[in-house]
Amino acid sequence: MAAAGTETTEIAGAGKPLDRAREALARLSDKQKVVLIVSIAAIFALLVVAGTWLRQSEFKVLFSNISERDGGAIIAALEQMNIPYQFSNSGSAILVPESRVHDVRLRLASQGLPRGGAVGFELMEAQKFGVSQFAEQVNYQRGLEGELARTIQSIAAVQAARVHLAIPKPSVFMREEQRPSASVMLNLYPGRTLDPTQVAGIQNLVAASVPQLTPASVTLLDQSGALLSRKKNALLEAGLDPTQASYIHQVEASIIKRVEDILAPIVGPDNARVQIAADIDFSQSEQTAETHRPNTTPPDISIRSQQTAETASTNPSAQGVPGALSNQPPVPPTAPLTQPAVAGAGPAAPGQPPVPGQINAAGVQAVIAGVGQPLSTSKNATINYEVDKTIRHTKNAVGTIRRLSGAVVVNQRQEIDKDGKSVSKPLSDAEIKQISDLVKEAMGFNKDRGDTISVANAPFTTLEKEDGLPLWRDQEMLSLVKDLLKYGALAGILAYLLLGVVRPLLKTILQPGAASEGSVGGTIDLLAGDEGEGEGEEQAPTAAKLLEQQLAKARELAQQDPRAVANIIRAWTGTNAS
Repeated sequence: MAAAGTETTEIAGAGKPLDRAREALARLSDKQKVVLIVSIAAIFALLVVAGTWLRQSEFKVLFSNISERDGGAIIAALEQMNIPYQFSNSGSAILVPESRVHDVRLRLASQGLPRGGAVGFELMEAQKFGVSQFAEQVNYQRGLEGELARTIQSIAAVQAARVHLAIPKPSVFMREEQRPSASVMLNLYPGRTLDPTQVAGIQNLVAASVPQLTPASVTLLDQSGALLSRKKNALLEAGLDPTQASYIHQVEASIIKRVEDILAPIVGPDNARVQIAADIDFSQSEQTAETHRPNTTPPDISIRSQQTAETASTNPSAQGVPGALSNQPPVPPTAPLTQPAVAGAGPAAPGQPPVPGQINAAGVQAVIAGVGQPLSTSKNATINYEVDKTIRHTKNAVGTIRRLSGAVVVNQRQEIDKDGKSVSKPLSDAEIKQISDLVKEAMGFNKDRGDTISVANAPFTTLEKEDGLPLWRDQEMLSLVKDLLKYGALAGILAYLLLGVVRPLLKTILQPGAASEGSVGGTIDLLAGDEGEGEGEEQAPTAAKLLEQQLAKARELAQQDPRAVANIIRAWTGTNAS
């Protein structure tokens, strides 16, 4: 009964978690305990490091390449808003959590951050009382330069900009008046350039912000000291337009596409190479011509105006020798022409021929005998004809095609011979002529304009495409490899600690029926358990085989040290007897 009570107490004590943990740890040696504690600590440390790395990958760039003054203001604002931040490895960028990048940028923009290293018109808000006119003008010029620099920095290719304005003092004398000028220093992003249209846009932007400043007086330089404004001026002086090259490229590309589209169904895709050179006339000319032709053809004669004047004068004039006799009117002659008088003779009716012996001139009709002498009559007629005039105003179109030159290379036909090998065979003359005619129609061939076209048939040489950048030089690939190595090494260390160190120790701790390390029975069980575990890796032992192994181990121990075995048995019987 006593033995049964003791066994019940031991079983109840073994059921407590704390007692079971103590018994499990008691099975380990001091060296194994140290290894287990160090391994667990290393696992926790590696997990913390992995979490830190994963957390760092969630941070994105908020601002980069900012001045120290703006950086300090941004950090102060982030601390005030309780937003975590980090710095990049080079210290040139501020990182914030990815989910809050846009929110933080908008909130900082409402505070005017970043200012870009230049002060704007906010400088005028801090004017002190009693400031001089010169200081006020200087502050205004500084603010204007800062605002222009901020505006120029909004261009995608511009990383930073500085603007210097030279504004002379106004003068009341015309001869002493000076024009303002400006200089702009641009810091472009790596690999970015400004085309002439963008350079001209910056010049006009600065010129429009300063009174009496012309775009030609604005000088632009990049970070290497190259003069950018000369490009646009050279084009203007040559009378060229930057869009002309783009227009020529568009014309050539459209013709090439039409030719390739019409040849693709015949020779197959990628079996024809087409190049077109277009000579475009960009000259502008206007002509006005005025032509006069004679107006002599009777059916086509056009009369503008007609005027007829007829006069008759019967006033006598002074004639003969001065005196009384010469001033007396002559006696009317009596001639048989008017004698005898015809009864009923009088003025002729309108439209009727004049009556003999009468005069009809200038609307005056009378008997000659009744008209004073001398008699003078005149008749004038003026006719104005329309002038045949033609005015022609001609304006030539800009961008007309002056000449086209084309070259087409067609791949030879691929055929399979009797041996099953691919053989290239040239096209026939009829096929080449057909292709040439199609190309002429597609490109709008004009013989009078001087267009030329050449079609050749030759086998294509297949060239292997080389990668633009090797994998070991690709920064993205290198970054990916570094991340894989980093996380792979971390996973390898964790796997070694868990499978190579912690797992065997846990197996030792969780072995059932093991006694303490100092007793002989515990030694027997551990040895039997180790042997069974080594065999279990090859073949799982049965319960009978394990019992036989334990009995064989006990017999071997009894033969080697029978006194110790006798003491163990005596202790067992003594405990049960009591």
